[in-house]
Amino acid sequence: MSDKLVIIDYGMGNHFSVQKKLNQLGYDGVITNNPELISKAEKIILPGVGHFGKAMENLKRLNLIDILNKEVLQKKKPILGICLGMQLMASSSDEGNTKGLNWINAIVEKFNITDQLKYKVTHTGWNQTKQLKNSKLLNGITDSPEFYFVHTYHFKCNDNTDVLCSTYYETEFISAIERDNIFGVQFHPEKSHNIGMQLIKNFIEL
Repeated sequence: MSDKLVIIDYGMGNHFSVQKKLNQLGYDGVITNNPELISKAEKIILPGVGHFGKAMENLKRLNLIDILNKEVLQKKKPILGICLGMQLMASSSDEGNTKGLNWINAIVEKFNITDQLKYKVTHTGWNQTKQLKNSKLLNGITDSPEFYFVHTYHFKCNDNTDVLCSTYYETEFISAIERDNIFGVQFHPEKSHNIGMQLIKNFIEL
């Protein structure tokens, strides 16, 4: 499956951490921004850390938006967005006041925390998720699992049917999404030990 699973490289991802987890599961994943390789893939992972606006600039500069739209929206290939990669699927973000890929009717907002002694921003560390609908992405994962988070901004869907999981951090926020072939997680499964590896395995085997 070496060329069947691609990890999109747009200069802002934790690509090697994701690739390492794939290898541990017995799968190969190609790190690439080559449209030809992306077009041949069966599944796509879009990781990411950093600034939303800069990420969209990089995707445009590397001519990745059109090929991603074609593969995801037209060919309906499964894609997993991780952290910033999930946020890029939204219509827009307050971070840089920038338009996103617009695959999900949503905006990305900064945490508005009242109790800043108890709830720090950036939200960093382990936190539970609550599953809100059935999904093959979560097969074999126990109720209220803990995943590892590192983020300052969070997803806000305009269509609640897109929400897969929520997490409490002073208030509820969206921690995973799913619409058809589009999957996104705000947490880092590649840093979430066995549960994270199970989620990645589930995505590969969809």
